Amino acid sequence: MSLQWTAGRGRAVQGDLSVPGDKSISHRAIMLAALAEGRSHIQGFLEGEDTRATAAMFARMGVRIESLGTGVRQVDGVGLDGLHAPATTLECGNAGTGMRLMAGVLAGQPFPSQLSGDASLSQRPMARVVEPLRQMGACIDAGPEGRPPLRIHASNGLEGIDYSMPVVSAQVKSSILLAGLYARGETRVRELKPTRDYTERMLQAFGWPVHFRPGDVLLGGGFRLHARDVEVPADFSSAAFFLVAASIVPGSELRLRRVGINPRRTGLLQALGLMGADIMIENAGEQGGEPVADLVVRHARCTRSTCRRRWCRT
Repeated sequence: MSLQWTAGRGRAVQGDLSVPGDKSISHRAIMLAALAEGRSHIQGFLEGEDTRATAAMFARMGVRIESLGTGVRQVDGVGLDGLHAPATTLECGNAGTGMRLMAGVLAGQPFPSQLSGDASLSQRPMARVVEPLRQMGACIDAGPEGRPPLRIHASNGLEGIDYSMPVVSAQVKSSILLAGLYARGETRVRELKPTRDYTERMLQAFGWPVHFRPGDVLLGGGFRLHARDVEVPADFSSAAFFLVAASIVPGSELRLRRVGINPRRTGLLQALGLMGADIMIENAGEQGGEPVADLVVRHARCTRSTCRRRWCRT
């Protein structure tokens, strides 16, 4: 059966809009809240299969996580040493972020565990995560060619490492840093190119001392995570469609609420600004360690040659 699509001229985009929460930050908010001491509230949690899988894994290890409404979670953290051995395999579904970051958390636990995924995730490489964790002292078995499932043996203690990443990956970096919470000494990760720094920012927000600059992050062991309330920023990628639409359709004016504007994500703002887009940043602030703001976009005649950096007006 063939399908036919007909596209027509778009109408002006106007109004006040909140897009869904950032998936990567939702994963990390659940993880750090679970490992913190005390009760955390998470607002703006992305209601997706991947993020729910991460929450379910912690619930199976003894963390009480309650849904208080769409996008709202209450997490009673058990502290770094409070997780319990899961009775069966921890299912990650299709969440590559969940599996890679959970490997770092589980590498330092005094009990064995196994991480599994769906057919798609089971074909994705995990060796780039397993290798540095093994260097820290973790004992991890993987499937053929380093693919899932990952069988993680009970830890006899981890040691901090100074690791220069051969590949650019925020997930690998984050896995090493999470394992570093359980390691003796300092854990340092050096990057060929700076990657997204969600984990560093959120660790700091939960009270763990972290020193980071583009391409280099350092943390020591022996501290604790403290519960806090987190408002997950609206996802910039989801906002991007509306930024472009309102920029090019005459008569448009749109406000996008509390969008994450981490500088590792906002290349589109720069590109649109160079083309003459009329995008203003208002009500700038911080949520869970992440910079956020309202983005107000109006129609503008965009051209390649225009170089009006109006997007950075405040």
